[in-house]
Amino acid sequence: MTKGWTKSDWRAKPRIQMPDYPDSAALLATEAQLAKYPPLVFAGEARRLKKQLAEAAEGRAFLLQGGDCAESFAEFSADNIRDTFRVMLQMAVVLTYGAKVPVIKVGRMAGQFAKPRSAPTEVIDGVEYPSYRGDIINGFDATVEARRPDPARMLQAYTQAAASLNLLRAFSSGGFADIHRVHSWTLGFAEHDKAERYRELSNRISDALDFMNAAGVNSDTAHTLQTVDFYTSHEALLLEYEEALCRIDSLTGQPVAGSGHMIWIGDRTRQPDGAHVEFCRGVLNPIGLKCGPTTTAEDLKVLMSKLNPQNEAGRLTLIARFGAGKVAENLPRLIKAVREEGANVVWSCDPMHGNTIKSSSGYKTRPFNSVLSEVREFFAVHKAEGTIPGGVHFEMTGKDVTECTGGLRAVSDEDLSDRYHTACDPRLNASQSLELAFLVAEELTSLREGARRVAL
Repeated sequence: MTKGWTKSDWRAKPRIQMPDYPDSAALLATEAQLAKYPPLVFAGEARRLKKQLAEAAEGRAFLLQGGDCAESFAEFSADNIRDTFRVMLQMAVVLTYGAKVPVIKVGRMAGQFAKPRSAPTEVIDGVEYPSYRGDIINGFDATVEARRPDPARMLQAYTQAAASLNLLRAFSSGGFADIHRVHSWTLGFAEHDKAERYRELSNRISDALDFMNAAGVNSDTAHTLQTVDFYTSHEALLLEYEEALCRIDSLTGQPVAGSGHMIWIGDRTRQPDGAHVEFCRGVLNPIGLKCGPTTTAEDLKVLMSKLNPQNEAGRLTLIARFGAGKVAENLPRLIKAVREEGANVVWSCDPMHGNTIKSSSGYKTRPFNSVLSEVREFFAVHKAEGTIPGGVHFEMTGKDVTECTGGLRAVSDEDLSDRYHTACDPRLNASQSLELAFLVAEELTSLREGARRVAL
């Protein structure tokens, strides 16, 4: 995988969606400082995640990836981390019951600070400014000074990521993740007067936990009911940051991205000869690859060969993001390309990025029904093709925001201004995220029962 590769090779490749820092001396000083810091994650953790993702590729596990569109310095708090972690645990319990396989929990957290943008500049109140590219690069405020790329922001991002990981590890192993506690929160959601269809599934989960307890399998006797594996991920967009945190695994001698357990390449930066593919191909971490409507079969074949030349199980996750109504015309041709290459991949569905619209009230939003529709289309295509839908990928938060319309609590266009907090793209709130987990669980249950009937 890494023969002839060095972590700085990307610098000789075409680069896009990255800032030009005006102070090169300050950039070099920041990179040197980051290179002295400890890695945020470790090679053994990345290898363990890769092993679990290999199970998802075979249908023996299911990937749940979710979190912020772009993490914010201003919104950073223990409560926000806890709330998003809590909702992901709730979603995982529901999905585990529906799929009857372990759910791999991967947060868009502790590193998701940079965002690609559709244009290098934007006009605000008649004045043109450089686009906001995420807190790790520049500021959100509409001033020339705030929008100037500042390399020192990488140091603040590292500090925030380290603090987030510290808290996530404590939550994962300190009792907060106990399955009985998590399910008690879910029961509260199912008590909503419009949640009748979800109440039945919640009660079945309760019955299963009661049976396990009666059989002597509970939090006192089974450590696995109290703790979870929780991993972090982000788009590897700012390559100066990624290179500075790249380390050598002492066991294998392979480079590892020390910035997060899993990194992904976005739909805008997946050029086969580009800088982002060049960096990601050399590290041992699991790699995600966003695949949109413009992804050609030929490019996908080249990318799979570059990113996973040994065809290693669990190494590559293809994250489909087409938009509702477009899955059937795009996903089958990519599935065909994967089959022709005999490639080992995990298929995951990102139903967020292809369903962004501008509401009548002027806010950028995503309709819940469009998100759900794309998920259902994703499952339907895989069922028709006889392939495995291995995961889902959501932009979400544990906060009670009003950024996506619809859902159980029926957020309307007029409600968007109430709690619209995102700095970039709209996120599902806690209620919408959990509702979506119930609906995905129904798809997984149907898929499992269909497979059982075929086996009989």
